[in-house]
Amino acid sequence: MEEVKKNDEYVVDITGMTHEGLGVGRIGELAVFVKDALPGETVRVKVILLKKTYAVGKMMEIIKKSDERTEPVCPVYKRCGGCSLQHMSYTAQLEFKTNQVKDAIKRIAGLENVKVLDTIGMKEPYNYRNKVQYPVGIQDNKPVIGFYARRSHDIVVSDICVIQDSISDKVKKVISDFLNHSEQDKFPLHRPGIPYVSVYDEKTGKGLIRHILVKKAFATGEVMVVVVINGYELPGSNTLVEMLLDNIPGLKSVMLNVNTQKTNTVLGNKNITLFGQDYIVDYIGKYKFRISPHSFYQVNPVQTKVLYDKVLEYAGLSGKETVFDIYSGIGTISLFLSEAAKEVHGIEVVEDAVEDARQNAVLNGIGNVHFHLGGAEEVVPELYKQGLTADVVVVDPPRKGCDEKVLETCAEMKPERLIYVSCNPATLARDLKYLAEKGFSVQQVQPVDMFPQTHHVECVVLMSKL
Repeated sequence: MEEVKKNDEYVVDITGMTHEGLGVGRIGELAVFVKDALPGETVRVKVILLKKTYAVGKMMEIIKKSDERTEPVCPVYKRCGGCSLQHMSYTAQLEFKTNQVKDAIKRIAGLENVKVLDTIGMKEPYNYRNKVQYPVGIQDNKPVIGFYARRSHDIVVSDICVIQDSISDKVKKVISDFLNHSEQDKFPLHRPGIPYVSVYDEKTGKGLIRHILVKKAFATGEVMVVVVINGYELPGSNTLVEMLLDNIPGLKSVMLNVNTQKTNTVLGNKNITLFGQDYIVDYIGKYKFRISPHSFYQVNPVQTKVLYDKVLEYAGLSGKETVFDIYSGIGTISLFLSEAAKEVHGIEVVEDAVEDARQNAVLNGIGNVHFHLGGAEEVVPELYKQGLTADVVVVDPPRKGCDEKVLETCAEMKPERLIYVSCNPATLARDLKYLAEKGFSVQQVQPVDMFPQTHHVECVVLMSKL
């Protein structure tokens, strides 16, 4: 067996990919992971990390190139942590995501012969995101706004992001100018008289501006800008609002979000409206939704419609069913289900989201949807204890998957159909295994590409009781 040494270079055949999109090969018997390498390629790598059971290699040269390799569109793709698959053709990305789901279900859930359909992709897999969170920091003694580099909190600055809506680039430029007001020659939007505004330092916990959040409603064009601050006032806020109004079409809301905690969590609990309203309005299909700073709202509106249509198809509603929508957010899936159900009960832990959900029901003139505030692991068992049962259950949990108490109650309730919406194949497979052991059968899995150019994939799963 060849002895592998750190900092030595080796020629490696790439035979597979990890779920995060790293190329996988071997140096002798030792597995080696290589960023930006594709299956079928032969590459020369430098070993930069060496462990007993694996190594990490930095690609130095592509000796044999895959037919699926493409040139990344983003100028900072190799440094930024936002995308991981721009070097792969979109057709190959979709195949990779389908296989990722198949592998998780077979390996983690231990389920054989599950029907996993091909991943539904986009015609235009760029500029699809309606939300962006920019960290703000200091480089060379100047404020910068960008994205975190891979596996670090170093900020990568770029004029454009090819997966975000272009309005976010314009917002970033305006706020960069606001922060760098002393650099008049470099920032033509400069206005005199802007007071000094400090930037938050993660190490010391001091400084004011932490993050910039931008949300855009694709159907209406409405834009929300949220400045996250380590305090309760933003010096020069009126000037910032004027600058945004002059340069951002569709601007409906400018807000401060107060986050004074020493934490990696982006948003704090308190919002202060500087301009306009504290929400924007968007449509998915014919349904109208109110979106606030804290609202969970799918980031890809085109594919969200595809996803929700599939949920509605799998629900198979006749108008007689009681439906539970667990982890219901601002009520998007609940409203989609309401038209074909007898009644829908949404369960959500975030208070602002529940308030938005109730407002959304009113906005759409829907009276057969009821939203319950609280943790799903507490509310769902309590509703069941009170005698309320569901004919159809929809769960759309965060990446960590469903709480076991939720799954346990669903199993006891024995709905005719259970639809699981997931953004994490690993936790999805774990929960499918639990449900299968409790008497549910996986009928079909439909992956949907909500996040082109990244390794993430969304799934809709139809389960029925045996």
